[in-house]
Amino acid sequence: MEANEHSDSGQQGASIQLPAPTAWPIVLALGMTLVFAGVVTNGAFSLLGGALAVCGCVGWFRQVLPHEVHEEVPVVAVPEVAVVSTRTHVTRIEVSEAHRAHLPVETYPVLSGLKGGIAGGIAMIVPALLYGLISQHSIWYPVNLLGGAGVAHWANPTTEDIAAFHMQALIIATIIHAAGSIMVGLLYGAMLPMLPRHPILLGGVVAPLLWTGILHSSLGLVNPELNARIDWGWFVVSQIAFGLVAGLVVMRQGKIRTGQSMPWVLRMGVEATGIPRVEGSEEKGDRR
Repeated sequence: MEANEHSDSGQQGASIQLPAPTAWPIVLALGMTLVFAGVVTNGAFSLLGGALAVCGCVGWFRQVLPHEVHEEVPVVAVPEVAVVSTRTHVTRIEVSEAHRAHLPVETYPVLSGLKGGIAGGIAMIVPALLYGLISQHSIWYPVNLLGGAGVAHWANPTTEDIAAFHMQALIIATIIHAAGSIMVGLLYGAMLPMLPRHPILLGGVVAPLLWTGILHSSLGLVNPELNARIDWGWFVVSQIAFGLVAGLVVMRQGKIRTGQSMPWVLRMGVEATGIPRVEGSEEKGDRR
């Protein structure tokens, strides 16, 4: 009955009843935030937050129970707006489902990412070893920084220990470097088609700076001792060398058309009758 009266009064242009605004939910949210903040800081914040949360609950409940508080809102009549267009009909683009574009249309083969990762991994060795020679007069210093974490007897190594040769650290560093280079190279092969403009600039400079910044901000929390021994200037140089060389190698391999528009059986290499021909599959059919 009350809803009908409200709708009738709204149609007459008088006023309608709406739930009254309240600030108690904000008070409750602030109180709960202080409760959890006090868990990791000081218990006084939790006590203050608990008091605010109780006040917020009581104040909010009093506005909705046993009857919700309303307020009168005047109804403002809005004049109708006539939309006029000079066009007599709507032009629609009709594209067949068989010719629907799937982006990217072309991509780099998986092998190109593998080659780029290997080439980039070799290129970044040069500035890394150069840094070791200049800073510690030893090519094994950067190698041991990368692989020393896997050496069991290295608890708190000195600078002399890191600058010396360790076969176990060399093996671990080689595995880590090779696996990381190959994975990033495959990632480059997949992402470069998505960067049609200036791919070398984005993939060789912007991306290395981005992940270096992320690593620099997180390594100080994960391993402060290793973070203190890394020269981040030389680290950036080696990452840019990897990005530029890997990007150039991937781009020089050439692109191939993606098979997104092809049926699943054709993408799996299955030859069967009754499969509709699509663009890019004619050569396969000719070979049969």
